[in-house]
Amino acid sequence: MAQMKTAIGLMSGTSMDGIDIALIRTDGRDNVERGPFMGVSYEPAFRDRLKLALDEARTMTGRTQRPGDLGAIERNLTLRHAVAVSDFLHRNGLSPADIDVIGFHGQTVLHRPNEALTVQLGDGALLAQLTGIAVVHDMRANDMVHGGQGAPLIPVYHAALARSAGQAAPLVFVNIGGISNLTFIGTQGDIVAYDSGPGNTLIDQWVETHTGGAYDKDGTIANAGRIIPGLAERYLGHSFFSSNQRRSLDRNDFSPPADADADLADGARTLAYVTAAAILKSSRHLPEQPRTLVICGGGRLNPVIMHDLRRLGAKEDVTVIVAEEAGLDGDAMEAEAWAYLAVRSLEGLPLTFPGTTGVTKPVTGGVFNPVLEPLPQTPD
Repeated sequence: MAQMKTAIGLMSGTSMDGIDIALIRTDGRDNVERGPFMGVSYEPAFRDRLKLALDEARTMTGRTQRPGDLGAIERNLTLRHAVAVSDFLHRNGLSPADIDVIGFHGQTVLHRPNEALTVQLGDGALLAQLTGIAVVHDMRANDMVHGGQGAPLIPVYHAALARSAGQAAPLVFVNIGGISNLTFIGTQGDIVAYDSGPGNTLIDQWVETHTGGAYDKDGTIANAGRIIPGLAERYLGHSFFSSNQRRSLDRNDFSPPADADADLADGARTLAYVTAAAILKSSRHLPEQPRTLVICGGGRLNPVIMHDLRRLGAKEDVTVIVAEEAGLDGDAMEAEAWAYLAVRSLEGLPLTFPGTTGVTKPVTGGVFNPVLEPLPQTPD
């Protein structure tokens, strides 16, 4: 029997709103014991620096390049993660010696699967030294080396959760982050996963442009608007949804509407509908129609998106529930997944599969960063 390890997962997603931190104990296979979770928000000034990083990363042709201010931003980001880990340990009465490994996602600033290029800012070696805990980072790159899209990586964790939660297949986990993605668990245990379309990123960008706010809290703005059919169809008619080739998305693959297309409320309402409709439309590429959609990520907290998902799902005889209704934590799941993936990486187990990223064969991944012994002090 494989040994259980205690792991921390760190996720900073495409919404760039902060760091999610979760702890699990796992053997990297079917045994998962979920622990505490904590979120740390970025202040607006640092979010602005991350947006600058997105612009500066556009010129990159290799994942180790750090043009412009990217090197300084990466160091700042890593320091913030180290502080977050320290706070998390203190809050939960833990020490670095209690943790076997950290799974460090970092901040994605560029994702071009057609060029086999993905870049996540985050210095794994520095984080290991600052925290005193071994770190696995850069978990997407090896998938791309072997012909994969580099995303999504969370499906293997979804499959472990489905088994532990006793959810009946066929089942789909839907993560609505900046980009939405699906993980399908079939009746025979087969896993299929792919990005399903824009998630929160379009609504967030629209609201921030017009109000300065980071997002539409509780869907208040969208709830005051109406769906503009022509604008919705422009998004849902995108070739991404009709293509038989599933691919991973970058946050720049879809752009917010022009100001002339809608006012604030109608734009937010239409984009909320697009987020929900894109999930159902993309699910038609699955090998079986799912019985249940389990919704995770920040999008599940937007009641307008959830209303549209339940309404559209009912038309197709699909039950839509949030993660908490399945006994899970929809906020913690991605961070938990990165902890789980770090343990799998240590064990040399596959992180991605042909049915999840299009990789040519199941492959492991990640760069291991041990805690180096301090240099001996020489006497004066």
